[in-house]
Amino acid sequence: MSKPTLAELRAFMAVAEHRSFRRAADLLGITRSSLSHIMRGLEDRLGARLLHRTTRSVSLTDTGERLLKRIDPLMSGLDAALEDVAGEQGRLTGELRINGSEGAIRLLLREIVPQFMARYPGITLDLVAEGKLVDIVGEGFDAGIRLGEAVPRDMIAVRLSPDMRFLAVASPDYLAAHPAPETPDDLARHQCLRQRLPSGKRYRWEFQKRAEEVAMDVPMDVPGSLTLDNTQLMVEAAQNGLGIAYVPEDYAQVALKEGRLKTVLDDWCPPIPGLFLYFSGNRHVPASLRALIDLVREKSG
Repeated sequence: MSKPTLAELRAFMAVAEHRSFRRAADLLGITRSSLSHIMRGLEDRLGARLLHRTTRSVSLTDTGERLLKRIDPLMSGLDAALEDVAGEQGRLTGELRINGSEGAIRLLLREIVPQFMARYPGITLDLVAEGKLVDIVGEGFDAGIRLGEAVPRDMIAVRLSPDMRFLAVASPDYLAAHPAPETPDDLARHQCLRQRLPSGKRYRWEFQKRAEEVAMDVPMDVPGSLTLDNTQLMVEAAQNGLGIAYVPEDYAQVALKEGRLKTVLDDWCPPIPGLFLYFSGNRHVPASLRALIDLVREKSG
């Protein structure tokens, strides 16, 4: 039996982790046919079948499971050793893939990325902005960025931003024609700009005032004849007098400062946990991600 190459073992681990030839091939930067050829070659070298393949799925055989269990800590140790040597020489390299909401990626670009790229020119960043919450491990991302309340409990989270607020906002013209609501129940008599989430569900507004709660367990499905799927468009629609929007404070700050929007129900919009960078604690943390984590802590500390 000839010994498998390091490239073959890395390819096997990618397929085993993502259970998909397509995703593994994309991450490795090769074609699916090339990856399939590599896997057949590895199985031939070992004289054992490692993968069950169907047209729709990939799974490990018992032999494949045993191999993965044995080589995973060895490969992680090798990666860590190589990264430590590179880090000592100030030459961190590699690609860092991060998934987050549009607002989260915008904050990262503004507050973290310029200094990170200047400090680590050998690291390439692949930032994916999408509204849908994804399985960062299953989709091949090194880390994610979401509001604290959305971070999966089995992840390690590092604060990226202070606590934040969602604000109910409307234009001065709209409020001149429609008396401002004093409680969330008053929204029943208003045009509200509803939001469609990436999942297809409509976002329900949540309010709280001191010890008094309104629909925290069953959030409010507010009335309105206009539904949008983009927060920035909601801010613009509110500025155009089309109704009341409920948006993160950061999106509305400029318009509020310039007087194009005003807040309503201020007392019912308390702070919530802000944005967090999160990652799996069950996987080897690459040096590039450790560098990003250190910079986030440095900037927020």
